Amino acid sequence: MGNTLELKDIINAKSRILGLVNETPILTSSLLNAWLGHSIYFKAEGFQKIGAFKARGACNTIAWLIENNYNPKHIVANSSGNHAQAVAWAAKHFGVPATIYMPDYSSKVKIQATKVYGAQVVLCQTRQEADDLVKRASDNPDTYWIPPYNHEQVICGQGTAAFEAMNSLGEVDAVFAPCGGGGLLSGSLIATRGLSKKTKVIGAEPLAGNDAAESLRKKSIQRLTSAPNTLADGAMTLAVGDITFEYLKQLDDFYEISEEAIIYWTQWLTHLLKLRIEPTSALGMAAAFQWLQKQKGKKTILIILSGANVDQATTNKIWQNDCLTREPFKL
Repeated sequence: MGNTLELKDIINAKSRILGLVNETPILTSSLLNAWLGHSIYFKAEGFQKIGAFKARGACNTIAWLIENNYNPKHIVANSSGNHAQAVAWAAKHFGVPATIYMPDYSSKVKIQATKVYGAQVVLCQTRQEADDLVKRASDNPDTYWIPPYNHEQVICGQGTAAFEAMNSLGEVDAVFAPCGGGGLLSGSLIATRGLSKKTKVIGAEPLAGNDAAESLRKKSIQRLTSAPNTLADGAMTLAVGDITFEYLKQLDDFYEISEEAIIYWTQWLTHLLKLRIEPTSALGMAAAFQWLQKQKGKKTILIILSGANVDQATTNKIWQNDCLTREPFKL
């Protein structure tokens, strides 16, 4: 489909979802800033509807469908978590029945929340099975499939998070966001580049599920054969999309983050910001820490914290060992 999206598309998305989603706060830690010697701002999407940025893309897509007189009788989606909740919530808001196909290894709290928002949940043994079933379901009449990332209006909705933050902060040196399928990162790139040509946009994904990094290295989309073994469940996608890949190729840098670093920064951000932090949210901070160590002079950066939905089993794994005895400036 090519690189057709521009800042005006993000602005249109922002107008569609105004009053339906939250304008989330921007936070900072004076202690972290003092330790690292930079000004670091966090867009806290854990305060978003359903506890994650995904509400933006789902809400914008359904609003766009209605705006264009395409009134689906049924919405389907495939997701391992936050997108599932987002589509269920948005579909309920607009009065459209929804069915969500989820791998059975998805976070239990996300499965339950998706049901509570009113969607029918179909649990699948693998991510591939969920992907296959949703595609088959979308062939039914008056049924619309909202994919988790590979859709222009999903991308535009996700981009409103960076758009809000950049409008509030003004120009920053760099924006960091996690990468699963690339929707948030693509939207952040479009919004940021539209507002500031000088600002770098940098992505991060788990090293254990580094299909995006491999795709960028090999200049073609690489697909994992099975779900990666990572705590960052928001980045457990098997491959980026053909739409998002075109934007990912324009990034200024991309980092692959170890599980140790994911756990370390999840603990530290939880402690410093006094927030509930999904491991996926820690990817941007882990990348920023590496990037800042290579910079000369003080930098001002924005990190998008993707969400705050984490179940007890994952929480137990995160806090199995105490990382707070090692301050960031001593790493």
